[in-house]
Amino acid sequence: MKRILLCCGTGVATSTVVRRRLEEELIRRGHKGKFTISQCKAVEVPSKSKNADLCVSTIANSYTCHCPLVVATNLIVNRNTEEIYNQIEEVLFSD
Repeated sequence: MKRILLCCGTGVATSTVVRRRLEEELIRRGHKGKFTISQCKAVEVPSKSKNADLCVSTIANSYTCHCPLVVATNLIVNRNTEEIYNQIEEVLFSD
């Protein structure tokens, strides 16, 4: 089970929208049941990323991240997302 940490400024609004879109896309790509997503505030990334396989951030993150990080601001507006989804999929499931 791959663990995705999804962060935004407050860990609530933006990350909730992106979470839904990311879940739908990963399931569409055949990864249903292969991942979990947890949400957090950007300031929590240093501690929470230690237990994650990937951090997806909706903001430019200046905090230390202990796993691969994908900045995914385009997922907020749902434009030009294919490259971001491909990058996320490659990091998580390229084994």
